[in-house]
Amino acid sequence: MAVAHLLSQLRSLLATPAPPRLARLRPARALRRLLPYGIAALLLTAVERSGVAEALDLKLYDLITTLRPAPSAKRLPITILGFNEGDIASYGWPIDDSLFCAAIDRLLQGGALAVGLDVYRDRGVGPEQQCLRDRFQRDPRLVTIFNLAEGIKAIPGTPANRRSFNDIVVDPDGVVRRDLVHVSGQDEATVAFPLRLLEVGFHAHWLRQELEAGKAPGPWLEPSSGGYDQLDAAGYQEMLPFRQPHSFATWSLRDLFTPRRIPTGQIRGRIVLIGSTAPSLRDVFEVPHSQFITGTQVQPQMPGVEIHALRLASLIDRLNFDDSLRIHIVPTWAERGIELLAVALGISLGEAFAGLRRSVLVVSGVAGVLMITVVGLLYQERIWLDLTQPLAGLSLMASAAWLRRGVANQQQRQQFEKLLGQTTSPAVARQLWSQRETLLSDGRFEGRLLPVTVVFSDLSNFTTVSESLSPRDLLAWLNRAMAICVPAITHRGGMVNKFTGDGFLAVFGAPVSAGVEVDAEGAIEAALEIQERLAGLNSTLEAEGWPAMRMRLGIHSGDVLAGSMGSSERVEYALIGDTVNCASRLESLEKERHTNICRILVSSFTYRLLPGRDALDWQSWGPMHVKGREEPLDTYELRGRLGSSEAAVEAIRPS
Repeated sequence: MAVAHLLSQLRSLLATPAPPRLARLRPARALRRLLPYGIAALLLTAVERSGVAEALDLKLYDLITTLRPAPSAKRLPITILGFNEGDIASYGWPIDDSLFCAAIDRLLQGGALAVGLDVYRDRGVGPEQQCLRDRFQRDPRLVTIFNLAEGIKAIPGTPANRRSFNDIVVDPDGVVRRDLVHVSGQDEATVAFPLRLLEVGFHAHWLRQELEAGKAPGPWLEPSSGGYDQLDAAGYQEMLPFRQPHSFATWSLRDLFTPRRIPTGQIRGRIVLIGSTAPSLRDVFEVPHSQFITGTQVQPQMPGVEIHALRLASLIDRLNFDDSLRIHIVPTWAERGIELLAVALGISLGEAFAGLRRSVLVVSGVAGVLMITVVGLLYQERIWLDLTQPLAGLSLMASAAWLRRGVANQQQRQQFEKLLGQTTSPAVARQLWSQRETLLSDGRFEGRLLPVTVVFSDLSNFTTVSESLSPRDLLAWLNRAMAICVPAITHRGGMVNKFTGDGFLAVFGAPVSAGVEVDAEGAIEAALEIQERLAGLNSTLEAEGWPAMRMRLGIHSGDVLAGSMGSSERVEYALIGDTVNCASRLESLEKERHTNICRILVSSFTYRLLPGRDALDWQSWGPMHVKGREEPLDTYELRGRLGSSEAAVEAIRPS
């Protein structure tokens, strides 16, 4: 089965030596990634083995068979003499053997090529039973029936070459869709009723000879043909080609015994089948049309004698090399190939697209194309393919991919929270999430060299304040400052990378950048907001009896090595490089030159990136030597915005 092959492939995948990158994954992680596909494969197996797939495919087959236009059977050289409810009312039941003898005589005199009696007469009825036995023993144009399943014998005395079994193949749901054309390797008497009528009426013995030799062209059903699964396909079976229901030339016994009621052409040169058409005798069967025929004027079930007529009509088509009505079945290997292709497509399309909505739309589109193709082939070309199992394979495997991605996304979200916490803005978080496929590798940020702007901060009077406050009050006092700083940074696309006790390290441009100039401008705007709001905070703190705050900020732009650092127990997003060191040195540079509440020192690297620097109040410090750097660093102090800087300075100048 295709599903068993898939499970084998999954097992092989787990057993195959992994490429270097996969080899680094722990087996438990690999198993977790494959688990959704394993569940999907089990569900696919369950759908197949439960019979649900077969039932759905058969219902679809019935619907298409009912909707597809079918030719009438009136022109076929087949006539049905059916005793109906009126005949039973007139002649009683069971019908006397003498009446059948009279009917057979009239049919043979009328020029019938062969007469098949689809009535069990292993035991005679009435006083003249011998007449029927004599006729079947002597006349080479008469065919009798027996039933293999129920052990009912043929009319006694009938030669073996005119006996036949009338067993009809019925599917598990009680619907007749198939025809058992022949079972090879049996005795001379064990021949299907329609095939025997064909041989007697048209002397076409060559067809059975080809069947016995295995040379008769198919397509013959296999256990998994079309929508079937584990079908008992013994013998030569085919899908029964249906004509318009109840379109065979059909007459009653009363019609036969009424002079000139039946035209001569309805008997001469034809094969006549005698059988029951009366619903009360319950020799009727469900056919594909039975479930979809509406109204009361057409009998939904089909009499057994009409089913035998359909079987005979299919054999006549074979004699004429006409396969226009035949249902074509593709080989089992092709069916399995289609199922495996659907499974592969489900996995591929479920994994291929970054956006889940797009993936769902594409998979839905492919499923729609598959349905239209299969239905179209059955309706137009009479080619029957399994639909439910490939459709289930496509859907289940795509769903498994979506589930796996959902779990992976959840894990990645947890990694983002673990690595970045709540220190990025919602906009940056969305941008990070949209680019996670390129940013993350196995749940970690790969090391990348990024152009960024770094902001380093520290509180200048922290040691003194810490001596005057309890730990609880000290932490609350610090958080008042952070409540200003963090939003100022995150709202401009920056990220607070870490807190350093009484300060923080923030970065603009990592893990994603809006552009080096935009990143630098965002850092400056955040620093200005902190500078401006810190004055208001100090007024509030003073009114509440808390110590005032003085803060230093160092800002520098340049390249950093950014990525995940740590072990499986603890990992963080780290920024490494001279740029970070320079920002830190600027913050701590000449602490005694701190004349306002919030001092902002900016390197020339950042200064040159600012398109709107002329609107700001700058004080040049000139080239400054910072620890760990040989070359001096041109430094500027940002005092505020022009036009308001002097007032701001006066407002925030310490008393």
